[in-house]
Amino acid sequence: MKPWYVLNEELMVDSPALLVYEQRVDDNIQKAIAMVGGDTSRIRPHVKTNKSFDVCAAFRASGIHQFKCATIAEAEVLGEVGAKDALLAYQPVGPKITRLIQLKKHYPKTIYSCLIDHVQSARALNEACLAADCHMDVYIDVNIGMNRTGASIERVEALAMEILALPGLRLLGVHGYDGHIYNGNSQMREEQSHASYVLLLEAHQVLLELCSSVSRMIIGGTPSFSYHSERPDVVCSPGTFVFWDYGYEQALQEQPFEYAALLMSRVISIIDKNHLCLDLGYKAVACESSLPRVHFLNGAELEQIGQSEEHMVVKVPDSVKYEIGHVFYAVPRHICPTVAMYEKLVVVVDGDIDGYWSVKARDRKIKY
Repeated sequence: MKPWYVLNEELMVDSPALLVYEQRVDDNIQKAIAMVGGDTSRIRPHVKTNKSFDVCAAFRASGIHQFKCATIAEAEVLGEVGAKDALLAYQPVGPKITRLIQLKKHYPKTIYSCLIDHVQSARALNEACLAADCHMDVYIDVNIGMNRTGASIERVEALAMEILALPGLRLLGVHGYDGHIYNGNSQMREEQSHASYVLLLEAHQVLLELCSSVSRMIIGGTPSFSYHSERPDVVCSPGTFVFWDYGYEQALQEQPFEYAALLMSRVISIIDKNHLCLDLGYKAVACESSLPRVHFLNGAELEQIGQSEEHMVVKVPDSVKYEIGHVFYAVPRHICPTVAMYEKLVVVVDGDIDGYWSVKARDRKIKY
């Protein structure tokens, strides 16, 4: 019996390619919902991983209607799919303010919101909304330890008071991202996640004292999902879980998700007795980390020793067992930027090619 990931007709797919196993995608969605006790109002998937109309439609079919995104293009795809609620987890500046307002007007059935962590951004967004005769829902982005974006706890009250006084903005709650929590030790991650939660809760209490209707808390990503999912007062926003990857499989072994997206690669040159070259360069897989950048499901003996734009060189015990065109299936170490390298995903069902999903939001701009 063939392994679950092997295609029945490998010659039907050119390589490198990114294969998506639809049943596993659906299974991962259901596992995430189960982690929040079946309450889909407590999960807001981040679509930066999949960037796909079809995956977002699968979320909706599972009863999930609120999402988080990182780009205007991703927000536009969410409007196209009919999402009820789309949070741009980014403070819009410059032309992005106008683009977000245009999306809001074009997709009136989708409630768009964004993050704010500075009074200058709040004022600029307010002025643009008033000029466009609309309002924008916003969340205060709180720095809960990552030190990348977000207002410090000390600045939250003043920022909230400023936003509450702006007629073009409606403050809904607080948001915190704890991407700095990436420890392979589950107990340490749990402790760090709790510390981040305490910071966000403090900011939340500050807002409640100013306005009792400002009640929402959005927190975390995939590494802390195991812990925040048990807090009934927060909404969780993992993203990678839908496809999963080797990096998280190694680091987050307590999580139940399965590989649902694999790279397909072929041997394009037999260099010598101990070396092969594959068509898996750094234009085909995320390369921000050091080698190895993939985990070969059917090539445990392959040692990744070099990579360039279109090529990957691997060391093997004996190259005689391989032929030109030999197919390897590999799990990316980091799936999110890998997806952005492909225009379409090859959909696999029971070993057969069942169509293609466009990675529409890989573009910097679609229409708006």
